[in-house]
This record gives sequence, structure tokens and C-alpha cells, in this order.
Amino acid sequence: MWHGATHAFKDLAMSCVGQFLDFFLKKRKKHINIVVATSGDTGSSSIESVRGIKNIDIVVLLPHGRCTKVQELQMTTVIEDNVHVFAVDGTSDELDVPIKNLFADVDFVKKHNLMSTNSVNWARVLVQIAHFFYAYFQSAPTTNGETLPAVEIVVPSGGAGNITAGCIAQKMGLPIHLVAAVNKNDTIHRIVQNGDFSLGDTRTSLASAMDIQEPYNMERIFWLLAESERNNIKLMMEEYNDKKQVKLPQELHRKVSGAMTSCSVTDENILAAIRRCWEENKYILCPHSAVAVFYHYQQFNAEQSSTRCCFAPASAAKFSEVILKANLTPDVPDEIKALMEKETRSIFLKKDDDWEKSLRDKIEALDQQRQSS
Repeated sequence: MWHGATHAFKDLAMSCVGQFLDFFLKKRKKHINIVVATSGDTGSSSIESVRGIKNIDIVVLLPHGRCTKVQELQMTTVIEDNVHVFAVDGTSDELDVPIKNLFADVDFVKKHNLMSTNSVNWARVLVQIAHFFYAYFQSAPTTNGETLPAVEIVVPSGGAGNITAGCIAQKMGLPIHLVAAVNKNDTIHRIVQNGDFSLGDTRTSLASAMDIQEPYNMERIFWLLAESERNNIKLMMEEYNDKKQVKLPQELHRKVSGAMTSCSVTDENILAAIRRCWEENKYILCPHSAVAVFYHYQQFNAEQSSTRCCFAPASAAKFSEVILKANLTPDVPDEIKALMEKETRSIFLKKDDDWEKSLRDKIEALDQQRQSS
């Protein structure tokens, strides 16, 4: 799924979002400020989709030192004047906090025409639904019967945006069963297994773009599956936001675990899957793809056969350090090698800086500059 401009699966949906925005902003003669927090791939994909577009400024917060070098360079080497990058000393979950605060300030949002291209953006999820239909018809066995055969789709999951699209595809009638494959940041796994929706510490892993403990799109999944009990989702999420832990009601948990299964994969599992895939297929997996493929190997070893598709969300070329840990040689394309020679630009924010104020000041300055030009 990663054959796009930044070698990440998000490129397809993000490029559509960028084109949608460009069309409607020109038509309405408006300007917007996009604010994005990234755990790795979202930032570069968002930047690529809107770089150079006159009616858009984009401000990206990246977790400094917690992305790979390539991921950071894909963001910090962009020279277009409408791209502004903050390298922040914090985790991706921590970066979400000042952005949530900004969007909670309705007056500020309206004044500066704020929006986000994180997976909270509905247009992204809308386009990603197509992933599941494409994967299904590539994978489904042929049949002469009237009933379409089921396919299991394994989705590497962080913020749960892509698997939300999978749940919608299910609701549309696509006969798929979903597997949420996570790294050691296992919130989604605990939700699926026992209804435990609680916040743990964000832990660094080899699958760094999935180092997320607050999968905010799960609220969408809860609402989608709750049906007649949807009014209770708001109350449940208010309790979670207050206490950072909540137990799913029994009926909701039954529906979630019926829509998907899950697994949590260690760094050692990731390296083992990368090595095995190379030995058996001469294909190098990125660490996020390896999370999904490790689940497949578990089922394969247990002789649990079914038609299965594993989503591969990124190119291994973006994760050379992990490939070397697996004792393999990375195959890095020229466009990624070229990043190493480019100058970088970003604003560094320390742990004890006021991140929200820095964002507000930047957005205010951008609009003042634009109005005076």
C-alpha cells in the first residue's frame, strides 16, 4: 500500500484530501491553516499533499528523535513557504494534547480557519475505505456460489484510522473479518480482548509510527457498532477523558470483538517476521508490515487456514535501522538517499516549553503575514 510519494499508505488518501481542499478553497476564495501531529508518516504525507498550495499553510508537530531519520528528513527538508515544522521533545500522544486544546477553542478555530489532516479528518477515512474493497477483490477465492467468501484482513494499527475504514466497509456489506495488529502499545488489543479501554505509558518500539496509546478513532468504531446505544458512547468517552480508563459495556465489547480480533507484537516478533519473510519470499517488510505478518505466521504455524491479506503500510526503505537489526541489507531508493544531502529546517520545542502557545503564536503570525502581503 506504500507506493506513493512518501512511501507510505497514507499517500493515496492524503493526495485526495489535498486535491479536494485545493479545489474548494479556490472556489470559495478562502485560506486555511492545517495543524497536524505525527508519529511518523502522517506528517510527511500531509506535507506532500499540500506543499506549495497557495491557499493552505500547514503546521506539523513531529516527535523529535522518535521517528526514523528518513521520516524526519521527509518533513524537515521541504522548502515550500507554506510548510512549517516543529520538532518537539515529546511522544506522539503528548503532541496531540496542544492540538486538541486548539481545536477546543472554537473562536480561535473560526478566526484562523483551522483544520487537521490527521485521521480524525473524515475525508481520509472515506478514501481509505477503498483499500479494503481493493484488498478483498485481490484476495478473495473464486466461487460459483451466490455468497461471497470471507477474507481476513490484518491491519497494523496505531490511531485506528485505517481499521475504522475497515469497519465501515464491513457495515457496507464487504465480507471481511478484521485483525487489529498492534505493537507493545496495546490499547486496541486490550479493548478487543477484554473491554479494557485504559491509558498506559507510550512505549518506544521498532514500529515507531504505531507508538500510540490513545487511538482516538476507536470512538468512531464504538459509535458505528453501538447502533441503538449510541447515546451512551458520549457518556463513556467523557468518563474516559476524565479518568483515562473505562470498561466497555458488555454488549459493546461483544460487538467490537465480533467485528475484529487483535494481537500485540513485540520488537523481537517484528525482527523475526522480517527475517522469515526475507528467507521465504525475498521480500523485506517494514516493521509495521511485520506486525501484521507476524500474526499471519502465528496462524499459519497453528494450521489455522483462511484467506488472509496483510496490509503493508510503509516501505522498508524508511526504516533502515530496523532492517539492519534484522541482519538484512536495506534497499534504499535514490530519492530517499538524496534526502541525506539536503538542508533541514524546523523549530525545536523543549519538554518544558509551552507547546500550545508556540502553535498559537505561529498561526497568528502566519495570518498576520498573509494579510499584510
